Amino acid sequence: MADMSLPAPTAAPAPVAIPLRQILPWAAFAAVIALVLLYFVGVEQGVLSVFAGETVHEFVHDGRHLLGFPCH
Repeated sequence: MADMSLPAPTAAPAPVAIPLRQILPWAAFAAVIALVLLYFVGVEQGVLSVFAGETVHEFVHDGRHLLGFPCH
């Protein structure tokens, strides 16, 4: 017969603390990317348009409505 005993319990690994100095640049980068995406989805049309035409507006059109930005 095979040995049916349970394996010996092992200690759970302790979480490693990540210093704020390592997180801060990535958090700032993520915030800039989020603001750029928010601009293109929410504001890119009309007077504040960076690109001429409706290309960007049509590309993010469904996302605008999904996020509650009016555009018509």
